[in-house]
Amino acid sequence: MSELSAPAIRRRNGEISTALQGASLPPILKKVYANRGIQHPDELVLTLNQLLPPHSLGGIQDAAELLADAIEGEGRVLIVGDFDADGATSCAMAVSVLRQMGLEEVAYLVPNRFEFGYGLTPEIVELAAAQMPDLIVTVDNGISSIEGVAAARQLGISVLVTDHHLPGSELPQADVIVNPNQPGCAFPSKSLAGVGVMFYVLSALRATLRQRNWFAERGIEPPNLGDALDLVALGTVADVVPLDRNNRILVAAGLARIRSGRARPGIEAIFEVAGRDHRVATASDLGFIVGPRINAAGRLDDMSIGIECLLAESSVAARERAQTLHQLNRERRDIEQSMQQDAMVQLEALDLSADALPFAMTLYDPAWHQGVIGILASRIRERTHRPTVVFAQAGDGWLKGSGRSIPGIHLRDILDQVATQHSGLLSKFGGHAMAAGLSLAEEHLDDFQQALNDVVAATLNHQSPQRIQDSDGVLQATELTLTVAEQVTDAGPWGQQFPEPLFDGAFSVKRHRIVGEKHLKLSLEIEGTELDAIAFNIDVEGWLGEPLERIGALYRLGINDYRGDRSPQLVIDSFWAL
Repeated sequence: MSELSAPAIRRRNGEISTALQGASLPPILKKVYANRGIQHPDELVLTLNQLLPPHSLGGIQDAAELLADAIEGEGRVLIVGDFDADGATSCAMAVSVLRQMGLEEVAYLVPNRFEFGYGLTPEIVELAAAQMPDLIVTVDNGISSIEGVAAARQLGISVLVTDHHLPGSELPQADVIVNPNQPGCAFPSKSLAGVGVMFYVLSALRATLRQRNWFAERGIEPPNLGDALDLVALGTVADVVPLDRNNRILVAAGLARIRSGRARPGIEAIFEVAGRDHRVATASDLGFIVGPRINAAGRLDDMSIGIECLLAESSVAARERAQTLHQLNRERRDIEQSMQQDAMVQLEALDLSADALPFAMTLYDPAWHQGVIGILASRIRERTHRPTVVFAQAGDGWLKGSGRSIPGIHLRDILDQVATQHSGLLSKFGGHAMAAGLSLAEEHLDDFQQALNDVVAATLNHQSPQRIQDSDGVLQATELTLTVAEQVTDAGPWGQQFPEPLFDGAFSVKRHRIVGEKHLKLSLEIEGTELDAIAFNIDVEGWLGEPLERIGALYRLGINDYRGDRSPQLVIDSFWAL
């Protein structure tokens, strides 16, 4: 059975403000929005004219001037990206928009994660130097590239760092840094993804070039940056950054382009090969359908495959590259499944009761694939409700680690504490609150495991973290309708720190069947009303015999669209016996 005991449920209980109460919104949405801290209907206006202005983003005007000088001087610009979806979308947007602005000599370079690791390293600079760039622009990386930036400057190459990751105690000596999280930056939204940062830089660049009469004098039509919002939406959602209002505006605009058939061919092609209709795309589709296929290129092969798919100008070229990404994603899933099985063997040797588990999980197998350890860390974190770091071989006695965390444990800060308390233990590290990466000498693995556990234990005051699932409450049978499902779906975009509504309830199980090998299709009854439901990736064996007659469930109110026949469907997050 997938779940046998009820989880600890915490019902959100946001107070509906007077302004929100008076708004012309369905009652269910007033409650949901209040639960997410919305106080006024104006906060729900997600038009582009509500975007935060760029001027408070530290370094942005200097960045615009640096790029404008490169364009006017016919300089050679090299974009150095990252090997995930945020990096790929940032890179594709920078290359395509700079070309539209009249820059002829613009290329990109993405480090192979297995050879060079993350960021602008001295080794990458050496590789980049062969292309003789005048200016290197980092996207979604660079804030920790102290040595790499120094190496580039020593070779006479200017460097513009655009990034969103948290900086360390030292900043690179780049010509310009644009990062909302750098010290002294007054930009109100600290949650921009790398692609969001680059979008703002390109917006400032366009304004600067207009002031210099660049477009008018050369008869160039200034690019419509709205055309790039499909990329901004994809990178923002795929990088799982918090969806504050500014990010929700960017994502909503990008989704509108995708749904209206104005997305670039590469994004539409990925929807097509995945068997999904882009016309009803949601933020969840970007996170779970498109993003993983882009990421698969960086995890298993070369992220340039993903970037070229996003840069493709024809449907034929886009479809060919999307097929390659689709196949890579299948391979990634197969590798992940095998690694999960290996990890479960390690876990079975442990007492999985909450009080017996360590405060932090550390797993390693020399056979594990470096490109998939982040996903595995997520799976183990979900199973154990512990911050988890998974390691793979990086060669020459080194391990590459990828970590995922739980609410209340800021993983990058935890790693910083480990590094401070144990000098020389970590080679390098970086990341965010919920995800981080690091390098470690294999001989230090046991020491790291102990140090990580000690720091997390101290942070939690030696109290085992409790898995608590938030719910927006109980829906009555009269609310479980297609109309309400559409209202909830359209009320997004939903995502990190602005989560899709989750409800709890009790149901009778009328019928069930297994679909797609490990998904459970159910017919549930509540107050005389019968509803379709589905639970993904369950323990199938428990349903091959006598099923449960009554269950409690945490679920999302979704829509089942089968050949144009739309009906409400409960998408079950977890369930338990009643």
